[in-house]
Amino acid sequence: MSARTPQQATGQPGTPTTTGLRVGLFATCFNDTMWPETPKATVRVLERLGCEVDFPQAQTCCGQMMTNTGYADRALPLVRRFVDVFGGYDAVVAPSGSCVGSVRHQHRTIAAAAGDADLVAQVDAVAPKVYELSELLVDVLGVTDVGAYYPHRVTYHPTCHSLRMLRVADRPLQLLRAVRGIDLVELPGAQECCGFGGTFAMKNSDVSVAMGMDKAQHVVETGAEVVVAGDNSCLAHIGGILGRQRTGVRTMHLAEILASTEGDPV
Repeated sequence: MSARTPQQATGQPGTPTTTGLRVGLFATCFNDTMWPETPKATVRVLERLGCEVDFPQAQTCCGQMMTNTGYADRALPLVRRFVDVFGGYDAVVAPSGSCVGSVRHQHRTIAAAAGDADLVAQVDAVAPKVYELSELLVDVLGVTDVGAYYPHRVTYHPTCHSLRMLRVADRPLQLLRAVRGIDLVELPGAQECCGFGGTFAMKNSDVSVAMGMDKAQHVVETGAEVVVAGDNSCLAHIGGILGRQRTGVRTMHLAEILASTEGDPV
């Protein structure tokens, strides 16, 4: 992934620009493997706003999968790698509320359980600078209008980790409301879990599918062309059900909508 200097970054007319914040992109392992367009879109949005974006290739998994399934000790090497890779940036951004939640709320616990005071100190220095995309845009850069254009009927699903762990509240909606051409419609039962929950979907598949069916029904009720969220894992679950039902409703990550412009539409 390329990165431009702040002087080279250009925005859409009327789009505010920043003054060269140096941002490390934490793509997340599942985005890198399955949905690479999402981290690419994140870079486009941030460069448009004047950020200097780096993609450190030494990055790997945040360790959430091990931690959430009771093997936190196996995530310890990943915590060490994370602070080594991302320690030198002004801010770190990930297009995943789930992975950011792991870094900010689990990494310190893992380091402390290992009895490694130096690692705890490194986590304490790095973790507060790690942001989900909407947090970085609204809270750090002070931007809600990123110059996006997306002329479609859209509904937004707030994922559990972003809503309950990170408490991003309406930040994604603030960004979506500023997108030119968008028809943003409210999702019934928006705050209800979609049923994915990582390994929960495998260990409790019947419950997971039932919850996903409810979410898919609410999406269809809106008449939306697209359901958007900040976590591709949840979108995969919802989108799989919508696809099997042949609803015609597409899924899209928030970053990709924000990256779309009139001159470069998604």
